[in-house]
Amino acid sequence: MKYISTILSVVALALIGVLFYQLSHHTDQLRKISDSETKVSASGLKIAYFDMDTVQVHYDYFKDAQKQVQAKQDAMNMELGSLDRANQKKVEAWRQKGAAMTQAESEQAQQEYATMQQNFQSRKDALTQELYKNTEDLKTSIRKKIEDFLKDYNKQKNYSFIFAYDPGSFIYYKDTIYNITPEIVNGLNAAYKKKN
Repeated sequence: MKYISTILSVVALALIGVLFYQLSHHTDQLRKISDSETKVSASGLKIAYFDMDTVQVHYDYFKDAQKQVQAKQDAMNMELGSLDRANQKKVEAWRQKGAAMTQAESEQAQQEYATMQQNFQSRKDALTQELYKNTEDLKTSIRKKIEDFLKDYNKQKNYSFIFAYDPGSFIYYKDTIYNITPEIVNGLNAAYKKKN
């Protein structure tokens, strides 16, 4: 009986030794597998970038979209200017009447003026919202066209990542050897001309 605790201690020590050996052997195998996967993934990683500023300047669809937005903004400003001039004419007519207006006419003019201001602001808000929605739709369309083009373009190039570089973005250094901007601009313009 007095040797049972010694025997159990020796057996436990032997089991701990076997487990320690298996653990260290298994860790070495995992490290080898991990190292080989890292080498494969690092050698297969291809990255490219394009300058978004250059695309904005040279992509015909982007330029056409800017013209569309500018035309809508000009039309909005013309409509609001016309509405404002009409309102100012009424205000000037009231001023000319001035003291000749009765109390009832003066109160009616004040109510009408408040309504004119409210209508002007409502129309301005509606036009601004419409312009904003149109601008956002065009931005989404441009982004979709670029993404679709890059999907096709990348079928042959097999890049892992293609970044759009903007000054002030999170990319602090770029090697021009990975710059694919001219290819992107030429491809986008060719696709845009084909659809038009």
